[in-house]
Amino acid sequence: MSKIIIGIHGMGNKPDSRQLQSWWESALLEGLGSNMHHWSFKFQMVYWATVLHQKPYDLTVLDNKDPLYLKEPYTKAGAELIIKEEKESRKQIRELINEQLDRIFLEEDGSLNFTGLTDFILRHFVKDLDAYYSDEPGQENYQQSRERIHQQLAEILIKNRRKKILLIAHSMGSIIALDVLNRYASDIKIHTLVTIGSPLGNPVVQSKMLSDVKINSSELSLMKTPENIKNAWFNLADFKDKVAFNYKLTKDFLPNHYHVQPRDMLVSNNYEYKGEPNPHKSYGYLRCPEMASIISEFLRWQLPGEFKQLN
Repeated sequence: MSKIIIGIHGMGNKPDSRQLQSWWESALLEGLGSNMHHWSFKFQMVYWATVLHQKPYDLTVLDNKDPLYLKEPYTKAGAELIIKEEKESRKQIRELINEQLDRIFLEEDGSLNFTGLTDFILRHFVKDLDAYYSDEPGQENYQQSRERIHQQLAEILIKNRRKKILLIAHSMGSIIALDVLNRYASDIKIHTLVTIGSPLGNPVVQSKMLSDVKINSSELSLMKTPENIKNAWFNLADFKDKVAFNYKLTKDFLPNHYHVQPRDMLVSNNYEYKGEPNPHKSYGYLRCPEMASIISEFLRWQLPGEFKQLN
């Protein structure tokens, strides 16, 4: 059986589809490095930026005040990748904050407290996410856009249904991926899912997803891993990535009947451009050593065994 790696990008405008696919491939190959000569693989990009943005970023635009100016292109990492271990005390503080956020924003049944406040947060700070979840009267265009985004991923998954699939979903792409796997492609087997820089642990996002699948107060208040993920779900997050602030997903998703649930991994996202780091950027996640190991094992058709669940 042939294999394919499918990627779905995150929120915000992007360069054109060919350029973005090329840069994702370059980042993956950069991570695989000297191991790449052992493998060859097919990669396909799910490109949905133009559903919410009229024109892609233009590489020929040099004026940084122009809305089509691309601020963060793909660049190779420095000569050495320095992985900094976060102090255990900082991890404990982060976990305590995450628990408090859940208590503040989520009821016992998974519904939202302070709905007006959280809608304000979505609308003003994550515009693409607000558009994606909009169900207000008169917002039919947003609802149609959501269906178009779902359709793009579903069609690619269905087209490759006879292949072993590794699906990589960045940022908001991880929300789209789970929606499609649960709703539109439930019979398409996914060998491995990798979420990178994912906001799925955010209590606002969780409540929106729970509401979408119509889980009532009498039912479980946790999401369930999609039933069509057969072998593994890896969740990669950089400790400094604000979008993945709530980086531990294991406690938020029940296992499916294959006993698969998220396996959280803290990684180092080393992306920077002109001296400015961005620990949320997809390219840094795509080339990190953990991603390279996951891909190498997938291409061997084996379940990665050397990664341990975060304590």
